[in-house]
Amino acid sequence: MEKSKKVEQYELIKDLFNSSTGIFLTNYSGINVADINKLRVNFRKEGVNYKVLKNTLVKKVLTEIGGYSELNDQLVGMIGIAFVGDNVTAPAKIIKKYFDETGKLAFKGCYIESGFYGPDQLNVIASMPSKPEIVSSIISSISAPASGIVGAINAVMRDLVSVIDQISKKEAA
Repeated sequence: MEKSKKVEQYELIKDLFNSSTGIFLTNYSGINVADINKLRVNFRKEGVNYKVLKNTLVKKVLTEIGGYSELNDQLVGMIGIAFVGDNVTAPAKIIKKYFDETGKLAFKGCYIESGFYGPDQLNVIASMPSKPEIVSSIISSISAPASGIVGAINAVMRDLVSVIDQISKKEAA
């Protein structure tokens, strides 16, 4: 690879690490190009950028930016890296689903925010709710008491109308 290409690739990798809230490492050995492209489409739908990068360049970037010490040991063989924006559980769900179906795309570990999670944590991460699911749950919890109050007010008004109707029927009789 030409030096200018290496510098360009180095800067790209550095930007990806600096702008991501999560980094997931996978071993993609045994997966054909068509399946890798399908995986990339699935990742892209969830706002995840999946890249196959040179391990040596990634190690150099990690040395410069620091804070990802556990990943250095994992950068051996055919490694793909999923760079996550907001939805940190999406890559885990995609990786787990593909691995369960094919036995390929082994999870090597990840960083979410500044915490490292090893290969044994994939099921835990994949079972966590996504950010939109959490927000939806909070909103429904907040709106539930309000809808109960509206229902109670409507019931009082309905009962009041019924009482007034009964009184008017008595007076008319």
